[in-house]
Amino acid sequence: MILQKKYKLIYLVMAFAVTLFFGCESNFKEVQKINFTEFTPSGDADKVNLKYTDSGLIKVVLISPKMLDFATVAFPFTEFPKGIDVTLYDDKGKTTRVTSNYAISYKQTSIIDLQGKVKILSEDGQQLETEQLYFDQKNEWFYTEKKFKFTDQKGTSNGQGIDFSKDFKIINSQRIMGEIESSE
Repeated sequence: MILQKKYKLIYLVMAFAVTLFFGCESNFKEVQKINFTEFTPSGDADKVNLKYTDSGLIKVVLISPKMLDFATVAFPFTEFPKGIDVTLYDDKGKTTRVTSNYAISYKQTSIIDLQGKVKILSEDGQQLETEQLYFDQKNEWFYTEKKFKFTDQKGTSNGQGIDFSKDFKIINSQRIMGEIESSE
């Protein structure tokens, strides 16, 4: 009889402990949900073809298979997870084409971060290839600290770290090596 009461007491304690354990588990999951904020885009577009004009002239054409707009977050940005193909036009109609596997544009700073097989090709035949490149839209200026390959009519150079104007008229490079023709 005492042995039966002992087993009943053990079963009762185990049942209480299991109930308490599962009760705490579901409460913990509810607490986790309170601290979770969903990070979803406010806009989502497929097969994007945007044209930016100024005074009736096309200045930029952007083509991308996917665009995600995060306009409602504290630091708004637009993401192009499947890459971009951008054509920039100067005042004389000359073009510069920019492609990359991924891009993200930050609205407050007007900086675009291009990543993965970034390539820039000017109408004059100048070409730059790198893995990451930033574009400052306000100053129309490109820059990177990554390794790059630059090719033009004078030859090919490789280096690490470069910045230049969107039309390649001003180029500042760091740690450069290669064969380049010189007029000197």
